[in-house]
Amino acid sequence: MAVVIGSRPAPDDAAVRRHPHPPLFYDTRDLRAVVADLHARGIQTVFVEGGPTLASAFLSEGLFDRVLAYIAPVLLGGDKLALTDIGVPTIDAARRLRVDEWLPLGQDLLAIAHPAHTTEEGAA
Repeated sequence: MAVVIGSRPAPDDAAVRRHPHPPLFYDTRDLRAVVADLHARGIQTVFVEGGPTLASAFLSEGLFDRVLAYIAPVLLGGDKLALTDIGVPTIDAARRLRVDEWLPLGQDLLAIAHPAHTTEEGAA
């Protein structure tokens, strides 16, 4: 099932409107309410795909249990970021991840990771 979170309406010809199941639209910034509603509908797994604002919001709220990070040997410039402010002002405050799996994708890598808990952070 496709879920769209945001205040901008999806155009009538948007691909999401051709999804085999009617998409759910949420015009809210309250991600906890969205997740609660999805849970009430029996949805237990959500794959979040979006821009830096949506990804950062899920990370900031702690509404994730896995991160899929693509690493590619390319250089990009400009103001396009993968994430916006997620409330990590210093390297000491960084939110550590534990990599579960590295998958090569051509010249790129996909890291599948979960949040490291304090007891895990000291482990090698």
